[in-house]
Amino acid sequence: MSTEQSSQESTIAPFGDRDDRHAVEECLLLAPKFDERGLIVAVAQDATTKEVLMVAYMNEESLRLTLQLGEAVYFSRSRQELWHKGKTSGHVQKIKDLRVDCDQDCLLLEVEQVGPGCCHVGYRSCFYRSAPLAEEAEEAEAYPLNQAIPEKAYDPSKVYF
Repeated sequence: MSTEQSSQESTIAPFGDRDDRHAVEECLLLAPKFDERGLIVAVAQDATTKEVLMVAYMNEESLRLTLQLGEAVYFSRSRQELWHKGKTSGHVQKIKDLRVDCDQDCLLLEVEQVGPGCCHVGYRSCFYRSAPLAEEAEEAEAYPLNQAIPEKAYDPSKVYF
């Protein structure tokens, strides 16, 4: 099934009902809590190293496609469309495990990151900068960031046309 096809054609079972808090928190049924925009936070983590690679959003259709394809499909808030990770770059995220938190309002995707990175800027992880604690930034005119990952994993100009 391609991301262009509707999730209504999906063979994925329906999601569970969210009416019973105990069922959402304790039962073994997927009952994701989408926000008022129909989105849920999805954190992608390298399945082997446990490095956090990126944070994105899913809607019901992208979650169903992710479950069906075994590859991460997100919903782009800026483009308002489905986004099959790696469709352009070839840097797909193969799902190894998909977890939900206790109240099912956040997803954790443990993935095999194919290719050198997932960040569109060229780094392996989207988290390539760090913010120092306030005492280290007292004299700064604007709050500074430190370069946590010094080198890009790939040249995005050669991947994204």
